[in-house]
Amino acid sequence: MTTTYALLLRGINVSGRDKVPMAELRSLLEGLGHDGVRTYLQSGNAVFATDRETTEDELAAEVEDAIEKHFGFRVACLVRGHDYLAAVEAGCPFPAAELEGKQLHALYFSGPVTAERFAALDQEAFLPEAFALGDRVLYLYAPNGLGQSKLGEAVSRPSLYKDVTVTGRNWNTVRKLVEMTAPES
Repeated sequence: MTTTYALLLRGINVSGRDKVPMAELRSLLEGLGHDGVRTYLQSGNAVFATDRETTEDELAAEVEDAIEKHFGFRVACLVRGHDYLAAVEAGCPFPAAELEGKQLHALYFSGPVTAERFAALDQEAFLPEAFALGDRVLYLYAPNGLGQSKLGEAVSRPSLYKDVTVTGRNWNTVRKLVEMTAPES
């Protein structure tokens, strides 16, 4: 059975470092035997299909190794299937339909994250900004956008994520990846 996945690369093409051209990423994924490879934006989003019996973590490790071999640097990757991505979209505790894409973000984690990790953050001090945890995701509401978000800065501190990979996407990208990974009818 063929499964379509989203590939989320962390921290590429930012400020001229860790450049991964999307055309080369598509070729790299095709070279790994994946089909239907497409990319979205320049910030490290790709979609591919495979009929191999493997886990998302194994696919991510394979891509990380291939990127390191091809580009000479390692990039942390997450691979997620349509059902998970759709569940993240459906499980959003904020009124996503009423918000602009830049006001809502999903920070995807490589593994489970509990509320204890964020216990030192006084959420009330950041109002009207807010966050909520889901299944390997943190939903971040930043009404003035991420660029001005003090809470976004607080929940993005590297010290919070020494044991997991985290990469964020705005809500427009969240929705687009759900659409791009949807099974064809």
